[in-house]
Amino acid sequence: MPLTAVFFHGWGFDSGIWDRVSRLLGDWPALYFDRGYFGAPGAPVADGPCIAVTHSFGTMLALRDPPAHCAGILAINGFDRFVAAPGSPGVPGRIVERMTARFDEEPEAVLHEFRRRCGWESPFTLRSAQVLGEDLRRLATMDCTAISTRTELPILSLQGSADPILPEAMRAAVFAKTRGIQRATIAKGGHLLPLTEPEACARAIRDFAEVIA
Repeated sequence: MPLTAVFFHGWGFDSGIWDRVSRLLGDWPALYFDRGYFGAPGAPVADGPCIAVTHSFGTMLALRDPPAHCAGILAINGFDRFVAAPGSPGVPGRIVERMTARFDEEPEAVLHEFRRRCGWESPFTLRSAQVLGEDLRRLATMDCTAISTRTELPILSLQGSADPILPEAMRAAVFAKTRGIQRATIAKGGHLLPLTEPEACARAIRDFAEVIA
């Protein structure tokens, strides 16, 4: 029996971002974490060994509070810090500041613009602007580099070479001090690899699970 995959979505999306990957994995055991931006929230608990499969902001959530019995983290478009800091490449702080300043008045517009920048403009119905806003502030302030430095969990960072959200220097520097960090890049891949490159993501899950099992 393969390790259970516990899926974490990123900011502005939901567990549906994993649908294409899940179909390719067939009957692979899986659980889906959901922040509840667009529907009911969910935080399932694996009852045996698992891997955290994370997208974007979901990576920091899994680093901060890994699922029980976690054997490793596959971070897709993931990071341990989002906003740039001295000596730590990242997204310019002014970009997130503009988003947070506008969010309270126009949450749907901010979300729509972010998803458009990601390359995805499907319609949505926002259920909890409060949680989405709280997570936007977390995205702006969370720093999990100390956690990623001391973790004993194996981590595979899977990035897209044409990611419009994460700068190239940031993608190269994420998990810089994590022992044994593994890195892989999908040529011309963007920020939504689970949606645009599901075959590569499913293959990475299978390969990573086999290595750490």
